[in-house]
Amino acid sequence: MKISSRSSLPLVLAGSAWLALAGNVPLWLAMWRLPELHGWRGGLLAAVMAGMVFSLCVSFLALLNWRGLLRPAMVLLTLITALSTHYMLSYGIVIDTPMVINVLQTDSKEARDQLSLSVLLTVLLLVLPLTWWLWRRPLTWPSWIVQGVHNLGLMLAGVVGTLLLTYLSFQDFSTLMRNQTQLRYLINPLNSLYALAEVVLLPAQIDQHIQVLGDDARILPLPVKGAHPTGDHTQPWGKQPPLLVIALGETARSANFSLNGYDRNTNPALSQQDVLSYRQVTSCGTSTAASLPCMFSHLGREGHEARTAEYENLLDVLAHAGYRVLWIDNQSGCKGLCDRIESVRTSQLPVFASCPQGECSDDVLLPVLKSQLDAPPSSPRATKYAGTVVVLHLMGSHGPAYFKRSRDPFKPFQPECKSIVLSDCSTQEIVNAYDNSLVYTDHVLSTLIEWLKERSAQSPTGLLYVSDHGESLGENSLYLHGMPYAIAPRVQTHVPMITWWSARFQEVRGIRQACLKQDLDRPLSHDHLFHSVLGLMRVQTQAYKPELDLFRRCDPHASR
Repeated sequence: MKISSRSSLPLVLAGSAWLALAGNVPLWLAMWRLPELHGWRGGLLAAVMAGMVFSLCVSFLALLNWRGLLRPAMVLLTLITALSTHYMLSYGIVIDTPMVINVLQTDSKEARDQLSLSVLLTVLLLVLPLTWWLWRRPLTWPSWIVQGVHNLGLMLAGVVGTLLLTYLSFQDFSTLMRNQTQLRYLINPLNSLYALAEVVLLPAQIDQHIQVLGDDARILPLPVKGAHPTGDHTQPWGKQPPLLVIALGETARSANFSLNGYDRNTNPALSQQDVLSYRQVTSCGTSTAASLPCMFSHLGREGHEARTAEYENLLDVLAHAGYRVLWIDNQSGCKGLCDRIESVRTSQLPVFASCPQGECSDDVLLPVLKSQLDAPPSSPRATKYAGTVVVLHLMGSHGPAYFKRSRDPFKPFQPECKSIVLSDCSTQEIVNAYDNSLVYTDHVLSTLIEWLKERSAQSPTGLLYVSDHGESLGENSLYLHGMPYAIAPRVQTHVPMITWWSARFQEVRGIRQACLKQDLDRPLSHDHLFHSVLGLMRVQTQAYKPELDLFRRCDPHASR
């Protein structure tokens, strides 16, 4: 069959070749670094992989090979490929569904920290040549029926080519994919397309109607001095309702906390407080979008990943029980966790006008907390609360602009990386900037504890700090976070958790520091958060699992 010089077929073939070769530089570099792929056999397998990616791209572009659609679709696909290539090369990350969700939920402040000249150069190099060739080439389109037949044949040819190449190299290919799982997330742009498809289809796989959780929740009265003598559940803590602050860290990794054995003093202030630092805590995910909904869920990590419906969360159950629950956000939002409770974002408050560079440091959270506690509750759920639980969502150590997450005089480690392009800095400069952000978080938490000490004169107070996920700082050429959980390095899943309890809180609850200290090296995870907070706040509900309550062993009021 004679192919017209104005046919779209050369565009499809050339575009597929460009995507498979130029768009997969991270994949080819990763394969080149594998010792088992050195030599002619490795080169042959890489060539087969390139052929498979090319064939799959041909099949996909065949679906888009229509008048008015092909050119813009190829430009968009090339742009996605270029951006993926840049971030995979720069930070060693991979593209999967949680990473795409993270990108889609990124706010303007976070996006600004990711933009640089290197991003622009990568996009120009990968997008402009193909775009220029696409738009200058004249095309003649046959009828819709004829075009449909051509597209079907082209798609089948791509499928057959993929299957044939897979068959010829099945043993080597399957062994490689099994032993080097991360490679499948580097196949560009198929990784991005697959992840986008999963994001689109996710609502269809999970019932989006929020299932009520813990509507049976009630607060058990405390049989201690100061408790209400009638056991009235409107005042189960007595005349002094408690205040619990849950501080959510961002991108803090346990390995860099001096409280947990790090050789640098990143916790100079907290080390002077009577805090407990749990050293073996594992996160639900490797990104905020994955971890936050999971850590507040009653299902645990495995159950949350396999869920078929959406449920209310820990904060809803606390509200059902009779607590005032408040979310204060200095980050990119609560990921749906605060939809049914009181919530404020610092970016929506008058104080934001005085924050430099369009974002507030975490020290703004304490004055916002004070003002919110003094303001009348906005929730119609109750007029009389048994106590208050506040969640503070910190900016923490969000990267790559670590240098923005601390301020003088909390920058003891110098020189620090002052670029959002981490490749512009040495590893030590990156670590310095990151460690400075932890020193600043240490200051924020210690200041919060000092205020809670003052507040304890009128109510039992406590603080629970835990980070959502960890961070890679260049180990094995990997930066930031968001790796698929199964292959993520420990620094991305090993997170700090710190508690502080006022003397009044310990007296009322009967939970003593000496007992809790025995569990500092106990293996824990985000799975414990839901049940530990409920147990701590004396909430009885069928959703509570006592075996996952961290504090239960030291609770004299727990039923055995």
